[in-house]
Amino acid sequence: MTFWEHLDELRKVLFRSAIVIFILVVPIFLSKNFIFEKIIFAPTDSGFILYRWIEQLTVLLKIPGAAPETFGLKLINIDLAAQFFIHVSVSLTLSFILAVPYILFQIWKFIGPGLYEKEQLAVKKAFAFGAVLFFTGVAVGYVFVFPLTLRFLGTYQVSTLVANQISLQSYISMFTQLILIMGVVFEMPALALILSKMGIINKALLKKYRKHAFTILMIAAAIITPSGDAFTLFIVGMPLYLLYEFSILICRDIDQ
Repeated sequence: MTFWEHLDELRKVLFRSAIVIFILVVPIFLSKNFIFEKIIFAPTDSGFILYRWIEQLTVLLKIPGAAPETFGLKLINIDLAAQFFIHVSVSLTLSFILAVPYILFQIWKFIGPGLYEKEQLAVKKAFAFGAVLFFTGVAVGYVFVFPLTLRFLGTYQVSTLVANQISLQSYISMFTQLILIMGVVFEMPALALILSKMGIINKALLKKYRKHAFTILMIAAAIITPSGDAFTLFIVGMPLYLLYEFSILICRDIDQ
C-alpha cells in the first residue's frame, strides 16, 4: 500500500471509532440520573462500597477508633452553563471508555496486515489483554484511587476556620482524569507483552533497571497526579510500580 492508501485506511479507522463513540453517547446522555447519582457522585457518600469495606476491615481487625467517620460531600456550581457542558463531556468520556475494545480492534485491523504472522498473534493477544487491563484500571481508579483521593482532599483543612466548598468542575475534572489515567497506565503489561514478543525487551532488562523504573514511575505519577499532593502521588504511583513488577512476570513466562 502507498502512503496515501495507509492514510486513507487510518481515516476510516478514526471515522468508524468516532461513529461508535457518538452512538454510545445517546443512551449515556439520556441516563443522566443513573450515571451521575448512582455512579459518578456515589463516592461523595459514606455508604460508598470502599468506605464500607474500610469500616468492616477495621471492625474485623478490632482497631479502636480506626473506623472512618461519617463522610458526606456537597458540590456547588457557580457557572450558569457548567452543568450542561459537564453532562455532555462526561457522556463523551464514558462513551469513549466503553468503546475502547472496538477502538483497539480497529487499530489491530489497521496495523495487523503489516506484521509477520508470529507478530500478528502476539499483538492480537496483547490488544485483547489490553482491553481487559484498561477496564481493570478504570475500575481500580473508580473504586480505590478516586474515592481515597476525594476523601483525603475533600476533608483536609488547614484550619477549622476554612470550610471546604468543592465545585462541580473540580470534582468532575479529578474524577475523569484519575479513572482515565489508571486505565491508560494499566496498559503497561500489555505493552510489555508486545515488546517482549518482538524481542525488544526481556525479563533480565526489566529487572536490571527496576530501581531506575521506580524513580521514573514516581516522577510520572507526580506529573499525572491532578492535585500534586503526596497522598494522591502515593496511591497513583504504587499501582504503577506494581504493574511494572507484573510486566516482569509476564516477560519471564514468555522467555521460558
